[in-house]
Amino acid sequence: MADWVIVVDDDISNLKVAGHILSKAGMRVTALKSGQALLDFVREKGTPDLILLDINMPGLDGFETIKALREVEAELAVMMEMEAGKDEVPVIFLTADENEESETTGLQLGAMDFIKKPFVPEVLTLRVRHIIDLNHLQKNLEQEVDRKAQENESLFIHVVQALAEAIDAKDTYTNGHSGRVAYYSREIAKRAGFKDKKLDAIYMMGLLHDVGKIGIPDAVINKPAKLSDEEFEIIKNHPVMGARILKNIKEMPLLSVGARWHHERYGGGGYPDGISGNDIPEEARIIAVADAYDAMSSRRSYREVLPQGIVREEIEKGRGTQFDPAFADIMLAMIDEDSEYKMREQ
Repeated sequence: MADWVIVVDDDISNLKVAGHILSKAGMRVTALKSGQALLDFVREKGTPDLILLDINMPGLDGFETIKALREVEAELAVMMEMEAGKDEVPVIFLTADENEESETTGLQLGAMDFIKKPFVPEVLTLRVRHIIDLNHLQKNLEQEVDRKAQENESLFIHVVQALAEAIDAKDTYTNGHSGRVAYYSREIAKRAGFKDKKLDAIYMMGLLHDVGKIGIPDAVINKPAKLSDEEFEIIKNHPVMGARILKNIKEMPLLSVGARWHHERYGGGGYPDGISGNDIPEEARIIAVADAYDAMSSRRSYREVLPQGIVREEIEKGRGTQFDPAFADIMLAMIDEDSEYKMREQ
């Protein structure tokens, strides 16, 4: 498909000359006579491969137009759920003036180049082709980097899931616990307004929140009777051990947050650090609610799954003392929506 260039100039003769030169070079050309016409066109038809934009025009001049263009591109990115600023159209300013100040201003606003009028056909064609090829190369490189990053992230998630299953296998009575906590945590975070990568991060934090249990003796974890004070102190070490394991994963430093602080209490009195309120990272506050919910809605050595009504009462009772009220309220709403009590160990 031919590269698409929009030429914006209030002088019709300049539009005709530029259009003729670029069309002859095999490019598709759209001619517009004002900055406002460009903005309206982009909103309706989308963005081209490159824009040639005159500086001196009535109404919006070139500098005002490029500022407004970036705002329009940001609006379109939001509508298409893309990252703002990632796909800006390259702009070359057209000018008849030898003005150093104008060139400095234009470059600061993000222009890729300047072309003097009247046009020299070879210069116009070469500069336009150079900028378009450079932009295509950059996009292709970004896509390849994104693809590799996604591959690595997918591999990382599989490794994390395998590790979570190994953690759960250590405890006879927590089959699938880490996966459920991760799922509940992500759902709470989503309803709280978390987006995209933050949701992925809290899911992985949920999967690994109990990783420290790898260092706890099996006899303590799987003891069917009530734990002694000494044994409970051993169990209470698992958040610190988990954080120590995960902090070495430099690619995702936040992983250790959920592991270390998911047993802290919003009103104080939790462990291992005894912090409270907003001093507890919000990811850990979310995981704390999800973890407690799954503990009550799962089988244990000393009991079956608790009735949903009792689970709800306990979450309500812990609101503001054990749990962050905002995240507890979201969990309560999820419970109320689950009329058939499917959110539990099956």
